[in-house]
Amino acid sequence: MVRRHELTNAQWDRIAPLLPETGAPGGRWADHRTVVNGVLYRTRTGIPWRDLPERYGSWQTVYERHRRWSADGTWSKILRALQAGADSTARDADGSWSVNVDSTTCRAHQH
Repeated sequence: MVRRHELTNAQWDRIAPLLPETGAPGGRWADHRTVVNGVLYRTRTGIPWRDLPERYGSWQTVYERHRRWSADGTWSKILRALQAGADSTARDADGSWSVNVDSTTCRAHQH
């Protein structure tokens, strides 16, 4: 069962290949999916890092990985890949873009 603030398997399959390797020889990183879900939970709820639920592991681990991936461009790389995928699926079958314009005007008066 996927929790409200966590990635589905399909979402995870799209971003997993974009994440760094899981640590150097002799080192062992916490599971990337658990960490990403912890970052998402914290981002979506706005809680302090220290209040992160235990199911995401140590809050320090989640915070450090988030900070490291922000600094090395991992999050930016994921965003660009997801945007490129969204761009390709937003086009019509012939590759052209559909543009819709709504000319509705909404006016508000104090009277």
